[in-house]
Amino acid sequence: MAGRLDKTATLLSLPAPWAPDLLPQISGGLSRNCRKLWILDDDPTGTQTIAGLPVITTWDLPTLQTEFDDASPACFILTNSRGLTVEQSRHLHRELMRNLREAAGQRSYGVISRSDSTLRGHYPTETDIVAEGMDRETITLIAPFFAAGGRYTLNDTHYVAEGNELIPAAETPFAQDTVFGYHTSHLPTWVEEKTHGAIRAEDVVCIPLDLIRREGPVGVSTLLRRCASGTVVVANAVNQSDIEVVAAAVMDFESTGRRVIARTGASYVCARVGQRPPPLLEGGQLANPHGRGGLTLGGSHVPKTTAQLTELMRRHDVTAIEVDVSTLIDESRRADEIARVVTGMNAALAADRDVVVHTSRPLIRADGDDSNLSISTEVSNALSAVVQSITAPPRYLIAKGGITSSDTATQGLGVQRAMVKGQILPGVPVWELGAETKFPGLNYVVFPGNVGDDQAVADAVSKFKSASL
Repeated sequence: MAGRLDKTATLLSLPAPWAPDLLPQISGGLSRNCRKLWILDDDPTGTQTIAGLPVITTWDLPTLQTEFDDASPACFILTNSRGLTVEQSRHLHRELMRNLREAAGQRSYGVISRSDSTLRGHYPTETDIVAEGMDRETITLIAPFFAAGGRYTLNDTHYVAEGNELIPAAETPFAQDTVFGYHTSHLPTWVEEKTHGAIRAEDVVCIPLDLIRREGPVGVSTLLRRCASGTVVVANAVNQSDIEVVAAAVMDFESTGRRVIARTGASYVCARVGQRPPPLLEGGQLANPHGRGGLTLGGSHVPKTTAQLTELMRRHDVTAIEVDVSTLIDESRRADEIARVVTGMNAALAADRDVVVHTSRPLIRADGDDSNLSISTEVSNALSAVVQSITAPPRYLIAKGGITSSDTATQGLGVQRAMVKGQILPGVPVWELGAETKFPGLNYVVFPGNVGDDQAVADAVSKFKSASL
């Protein structure tokens, strides 16, 4: 069993990274083997490393056909499947893959199943259905490395960085998720656990970091070409160069006509679309002269979110409104609780106050995964109803947590298509909302529940305050 590691000493002990710059090769080959890359994002946070690409929230045939014709090399489809039951996700992905295939016609395309860098989500259900929907042989790539979030895969084991310590992922609160929990950080064994033994750990092929750094894309592509159809492959990576080598190797592998179904964190997405994380957004890029007070929504219950909201309220003069979750899940009191929150929020925004609307922090659990998801859905729907009731455009809107930010976008703001402007902090994307939304042009911050230090949300609010001066 893997133990905790000293981050600095561990990273310094590794062989030198692959030196040649692979982005020109990746960018030049984007349309050679597939006309469009579709990133199926199980919550909105997969946009946390890129800029200038669209996000759509529906996948009907006309929408997909329009996006196929768009010049962008890739498009995010927000499925929000992490907020669904496994059966709902299965149905969604079958419909989506049917529509993609019909919309494509004779055009080739690739699919990335972007999910959580701390290993939560409906795996292997979603990758299995994507593989079924591709009319060719496939292998599955597991690559949860995410640089900005401090998620590293080393010696086939996945770690989460906290300070200067690398903690095996199974020892973090993320592994205790009420729906998507797991017991091992060793990724081949994790695959065995999640597939209930259908794929044995010893049958998983691992891409060693030494191979990535010494032989580059050619060595990794050679390894992939040896894999039989249906093989699961784990990628080790501890920096962006490592994942770029993997992305370049995937492109070379796919030149053979086979496809890789990538189940990955956001760093692989960035590499595969030929980008590196852009400079952080500053100043005028965040200004919104039409807004009044700003709004932060806190729905995520992970300890990191609680610490961040605490620091936000300590550092900034804000109006804090707590939403009582026990009241929300009581149908007889739900409407009154939402009305109370809406009244307080709109009064504060009208007075040019920054507002924090956050759920009560004690986590309410139920029996069974579906029941726990139902509670999360009730809470997220309530926060969306609050957003629908905003009477004046806020200066900014920060939604904390994957399910919260997805439902706020689709249900609260009416997003059908948005453009990713970039990141306000490492791993924290900002969307520019389209004309169809409640507040066109609004800077909408999709703040993952598991990203940033304790000061991160307060730092984001500080940026908006500076931009409005």
